[in-house]
Amino acid sequence: MSAIHAEAVSHFYGKGSLRKQILFDINVEIPQGEIVIVTGPSGSGKTTLLTLIGALRSTQAGSLKVLDHELCGASHATMSEMRRKIGFIFQQHNLVAALSAFENVELGLGVTGRYRGQALENRAREMLEAVGLSERMHHKPEQMSGGQRQRVAIARALASEPALLLADEPTASLDKESGREVVERMRTLANDQGTTILIVTHDNRILDVADRIVHLEDGKLISFTESVIASNKHMMSMLAESNERSTLQSVVDHWDEDEFKSVLTEMSEESLRFLEATTIANNKAYQSMLERSLFAFTRKIASLVSAERASLFLVDGDSLRLRVTEQLPVQEEIRIPWGSGIVGAAVESGETVMVKDAYKDDRFNPEVDKQMGYRTRATLAIPIKDRDGRTFAAIQLLNKNGEGEFDAEDETRVAGVLEELSLILESWVERHD
Repeated sequence: MSAIHAEAVSHFYGKGSLRKQILFDINVEIPQGEIVIVTGPSGSGKTTLLTLIGALRSTQAGSLKVLDHELCGASHATMSEMRRKIGFIFQQHNLVAALSAFENVELGLGVTGRYRGQALENRAREMLEAVGLSERMHHKPEQMSGGQRQRVAIARALASEPALLLADEPTASLDKESGREVVERMRTLANDQGTTILIVTHDNRILDVADRIVHLEDGKLISFTESVIASNKHMMSMLAESNERSTLQSVVDHWDEDEFKSVLTEMSEESLRFLEATTIANNKAYQSMLERSLFAFTRKIASLVSAERASLFLVDGDSLRLRVTEQLPVQEEIRIPWGSGIVGAAVESGETVMVKDAYKDDRFNPEVDKQMGYRTRATLAIPIKDRDGRTFAAIQLLNKNGEGEFDAEDETRVAGVLEELSLILESWVERHD
């Protein structure tokens, strides 16, 4: 059963020459009990779509069925009846200033007709306690912070266990911990009561709560993964179209250090969105582009510190797997036991290891040189950590050009780039392995 079914829904503001289209042929179906997040830039039509679904505004064109009721052309009585079945969390709270937090929740419950007398009071008190406002329930909105007022609005919306919950930026004024508590309560409501939840948000911290993410751009609905590509259209298309590694490398080689860091920053932001929605977002083209990019980016890092070669290792169980390097023998996989070798020491300790002459260091494993047909001299190995602070990869730079040695300035320069590269790499590993 679908809680929401929109077919070719369009919406306009104004009349005559001032008429402007806000939504364009919106088509979406949301099953009962599903949590859907709507993302998109300001002015893209997110709130307008929410108010149409919530029967707060008349549907002008197309078909919009909500909880088995057609809202296009619906009577005022039908619209009013629908609003009683829907819970609303508004960005601006919409609390009654003259009433306390308890009375605001009580009023919202009273309108639904589901609770009366002592049961109504108990339910209002229970919900305010659930959002951490047991000591503030008799305060009026003016006596509370913005975050506390938002919690009252959330308690009011959740109290009646609505069939459909619409939330417009529910965590906008909440800190990370409070925001997480709110969305977890929403998820419980969806699981236990079959409530369908539609959330409009810019908060990337809560994307993982959704069963699905859709994106509004200029009034048109597209998938989340399409939006990831579109949000950095020029950069993504340029990288994705560089099918040959040598072609991509030549593009990256021409970037100066500032351009390189800028691209990494943009890509890391998009990679973070993938990581935070890892159970819902899966775009093979995007992941393929990341894999090709990692080869070019690793080589670019080497050039920043005048290293002859850069290698990227991934932690894989009890060993390190050499994943990115130049001239890797075809069909041959190189692994280093956990904790062995110079790069293994960096991974095990979580600290940078800098060596002037590898063959004079007991940790160095000359067998790798034999496999690669290479002669290692100076080495700089830097661990790469995930968002939880665990080392999951490492980069190793070999042989400073001109017989030189790596120094603290080289370490600082590479570490600054790795802060951005780590998210991109983590996104790629999440999908690839």
